[in-house]
Amino acid sequence: MKGIIDVLQEEVKQAFEKAGYDGKYAKVTISNRPDLCQYQCNGALAMAKEYHKAPIQMAEQIVELLKQSDTFAAIAAQAPGFINMTVSGEFLAAYINEMRAADKFGLEQPAKKETIVIDYGGANVAKPLHVGHLRSAVIGESIKRTARYIGHKVVGDVHLGDWGLQIGLIITELKHRKPELVYFDNTYEGEYPTEPPFTMSDLEEIYPYASGYSKEHEDYKEEAQEATAQLQAGRRGYLALWKHIIDVSVTDLRKIYTKLNVDFDLWKKESDAQPYIPDMVQGMKDGGYAHLDDGALVVDVKEETDTKEIPPCMILKSNGATLYNTTDLATIVERRKLFDPTRIIYVVDKRQSLYFEQVFRCAKKTKIIGDDVDLIFVGFGTMNGKDGKPFKTRDGGVLRLEHLLADVTAQVSDKMADRDMDDETRADVAAKVALAAIKYGDLSNQASKDYVFDLDRFTSFEGNTGPYIMYTIVRIKSLLAKVAQNAIEVDEQLPILPASDKSATDVMLSLSKWGEIVQAAYEEQAPHKICQFIYELSDAYNKFYHENKIVANEDAALRNSHICLSKLVVNVLETAVDLLGLEAPERM
Repeated sequence: MKGIIDVLQEEVKQAFEKAGYDGKYAKVTISNRPDLCQYQCNGALAMAKEYHKAPIQMAEQIVELLKQSDTFAAIAAQAPGFINMTVSGEFLAAYINEMRAADKFGLEQPAKKETIVIDYGGANVAKPLHVGHLRSAVIGESIKRTARYIGHKVVGDVHLGDWGLQIGLIITELKHRKPELVYFDNTYEGEYPTEPPFTMSDLEEIYPYASGYSKEHEDYKEEAQEATAQLQAGRRGYLALWKHIIDVSVTDLRKIYTKLNVDFDLWKKESDAQPYIPDMVQGMKDGGYAHLDDGALVVDVKEETDTKEIPPCMILKSNGATLYNTTDLATIVERRKLFDPTRIIYVVDKRQSLYFEQVFRCAKKTKIIGDDVDLIFVGFGTMNGKDGKPFKTRDGGVLRLEHLLADVTAQVSDKMADRDMDDETRADVAAKVALAAIKYGDLSNQASKDYVFDLDRFTSFEGNTGPYIMYTIVRIKSLLAKVAQNAIEVDEQLPILPASDKSATDVMLSLSKWGEIVQAAYEEQAPHKICQFIYELSDAYNKFYHENKIVANEDAALRNSHICLSKLVVNVLETAVDLLGLEAPERM
């Protein structure tokens, strides 16, 4: 079904054309003065120059035509040429009932089903997830869920970093600590052990130590670089260690991502793109796109319209080694072969915008991807502490995501200490509410903006927070449970009645934005728009709840309508929070 703005715009357009004006000016928007009206059209102001008439004169002419419509309860022209509109209760209720009966609450299906690959997560093997990984995971998950809900085929890929110097550093340090391991014996021809010679805790200690040591000891760094080269050249023992590192790391990563309610369709790795590199590089040479610059193979990606310097995209170093650029370009080749996507979306720190601009331009210029494929960079800002600097632990370290989840869960559990529930229920509720506090606190901010992680505010049960949203959903569930417990008869075949007061009108107006909001969130890769919708609807419903008798209403028809409206609200809210990767508990 059409969005309510589109429905109104079509009617206003007909009035414009009937009055002799171009329908392109009949743009309807939500009013920026809700104290005066619900919707407005400023087209008369925009067309004054073309028609050489006073805007207010044209606005009054159009209003006279629209006054004949049952759509509007009030419509007026206001100087210097605004058209202010308030829809009738009957029109709004009819729209809400159509939403209620429609699939996906009336969300229009896409004209063409797209295939979309979303690259998000940003994890590296042998390293634990920390707060710096939060934004990519939760923003990417929401974009994926929203695109899939709209009706597109979506593939979410974690794209693990597993093929660089960090693996060589780990192998080198293991060799120093345990030289007797069979993996370092070049003469060994048997099967390697199935059990890894280290745990995730070992890796978490080994990698930072080796990385720090290599920065102070050049010979150690060179040894690690050589180990990396031997791994990439196919040395059996090193490949076996590498597989152990991946297995141990992925097991740990899956555990944390599951707690975040983040689910990847693919667990692809940088190494998966390696087989595509030789042909890709040869194609760049044969096509005349790549040339040597100080021994390195590069592709110029600068364009005449550039206002800032865009360096060439390096494909191979002077020693023939590949770079992240090479791997990312080869990954595009792989994704084209496997999925033939129409869009590839990268959810990455915004500080990498120049890098991805180079990669995208190179991919298009060298024809490894067609102009019909959109390469989209969603750059996100940093998660900061109250001091305005990137979020750290009290001792200045980087906080692990697992510990952040535990800390927030504990704080939420403490706030619920007076609730009458058993320990198992409290733990389940606290985990869901804590996740809502973290993810909603992040997603309610525009992705590109930095934001302050304020634990006290995010865990508050009041205001624009995840716990407040969860509380609203639980409140409605509790109300519907009361209806069932009291055996109150509800006829869901009866329509929701026109609003009996302003609070009911506000709930319906909020609900009516659903389709347009979801579509905008998808097109702009903007989960914060869904958060805005959720908060507005939750706030409107809570006012409606306080100002109306629902279950105890003596008017049977009005009671039925209020209960049906409440059920629609909770269904929409639960769908919306699912698009954020959240789940409401049954009680709080």
